[in-house]
Amino acid sequence: MNDDFCTDGKVRSILKTTDELNRLNDVDTILDKILMEARALSGADAGSIFLVKGDRLQFSYVQNDTLFQTDESNAAIYTDYSLPMTEESIVGYAALTGEAMTIDDAYEIEATKPYSFNKFFDEKSGYRTTSMLTLPIKSHENRLVGVLQLINARNEQGRTVPFSPECSTYLPLLANNASVAIQRGLINRELILRMMQMAELRDPTETGAHVQRVGAYCAEIYHRLATKRGVNYKKIKRYRDRIRLAAMLHDVGKVGIADSILKKPDKLTSEEFSVIKMHTVMGARLFQNQTSDLDHMSMEIALRHHEKWAGNGYPGDIPDIWAEDAQPGAPLSGKEIPLSARICAVADVFDALTSHRSYKDAWPNEKAYMILQDDAGTHFDPEVVEAFMDITDVIKAIQGKYQEEAHG
Repeated sequence: MNDDFCTDGKVRSILKTTDELNRLNDVDTILDKILMEARALSGADAGSIFLVKGDRLQFSYVQNDTLFQTDESNAAIYTDYSLPMTEESIVGYAALTGEAMTIDDAYEIEATKPYSFNKFFDEKSGYRTTSMLTLPIKSHENRLVGVLQLINARNEQGRTVPFSPECSTYLPLLANNASVAIQRGLINRELILRMMQMAELRDPTETGAHVQRVGAYCAEIYHRLATKRGVNYKKIKRYRDRIRLAAMLHDVGKVGIADSILKKPDKLTSEEFSVIKMHTVMGARLFQNQTSDLDHMSMEIALRHHEKWAGNGYPGDIPDIWAEDAQPGAPLSGKEIPLSARICAVADVFDALTSHRSYKDAWPNEKAYMILQDDAGTHFDPEVVEAFMDITDVIKAIQGKYQEEAHG
């Protein structure tokens, strides 16, 4: 009777998580939620999720209570690593067989098994992997979406123990229900990247790598800022979910600016710069018919990411941005500027400074850090800059993951 009650409780928890996943937009937030719930249900200290990318498994998300604090920004989630989908690795074997695998001690796997444990991460981090539970994530059409791997189940005394047999029964329900949310999150990000490809046709600086970096910077800056403010963990996750995608669309309004101005190699005239300023309004207008909080944040970032903390930014106070004759007005300042836009201003300028352009070389991070700190209180919100400077290790990890494609 008690076992039935516990099982019913786990099923209800999984169904509740599935409902919450359906409210999320970005794939990173979705993976974070799946991994957190899977670890809570199984008592796992750590875990990771690999997603299928072609014929490989892409390392896509990681959590580890021993090594990383869950309420802090984590550089490890931006690790750019994949492995072939073969039987030689544990996750590859689970992907190919389609079955959950339980291993009591990763260092004591029988030599007759086709797979083996890769000790590289343990040796690099000092972590000791013992018990493992690895299971495929499948769609309702039985298509492989990815692999969930949980590490080191803990008992009530905090000691590492094998995963219980029940875990292999109810965790596939979570994984397979979550597959729909994962696929939706991937589609959302891909749709935004395709939209930005249109902008890239007009402005070569608006690359997929650039918008991915800006979106990731914004998510991590907010996470750090909100954590320092003591914001509720669930609220942090919801806001982070929105800003990650909304910030990727910050310059989408450039599609409405004429090439003669947007691609002009010489200095712009004051009249031409006035036209450029209107890309903020044009971007905001794309979200006139708002159907979600994501639409609202996308609009406010597109409209306000060029405002400055002390004023002198643009487009300023515009009574009606939907009017055809709308023109920039008196600049906003301080907290009149939405927080999402203040965060995006720091992320966008930093990425512009540290990226190669046809007219300049990429600046080293240290030089760009100095600019942000010097302009804190004038161009940028000082509190946002401080949060940015707290996570420079994460910033470097993001730069490493989303690099520009080489041309030539």
